[in-house]
Amino acid sequence: MAKLSSEDHEYRRTENSVSSINYHFVFVPKRRKSVLVSNIAKRLQEIIFELVTEHGWRLIALEIQPDHVHLFINAPTHEAPADIARWVKGRASHHLRKEFPELKKLPALWTPTYFVASTGQVSTEVVKRYIENQRGK
Repeated sequence: MAKLSSEDHEYRRTENSVSSINYHFVFVPKRRKSVLVSNIAKRLQEIIFELVTEHGWRLIALEIQPDHVHLFINAPTHEAPADIARWVKGRASHHLRKEFPELKKLPALWTPTYFVASTGQVSTEVVKRYIENQRGK
């Protein structure tokens, strides 16, 4: 694990909202090639840290494996998961393929797909029970 935020349990507050939106992403290199190693992995981590800072995300966990990446962040309400995936994959692909010519052997750095799941402070079951308990109040 690259970094763990001490704020991952806190609510994100803005003028118009209070939120706790955490996204777990998994990104996979094209053809599931084990290319995210050594200096490439280090540089990918730097690129992700830059995006975290620029966007004000809270990094909860990051694990870069040779053939996939786990990224767990807390994001503001106005940033959609599809945009986050596009920013991470786009910037990483641009810089890594420019800085490491061996990656140009792949038709693309990433597969066109990604996995994302959302989490928050409470489980789905807790929210469901809370809503069901609102009946008749």
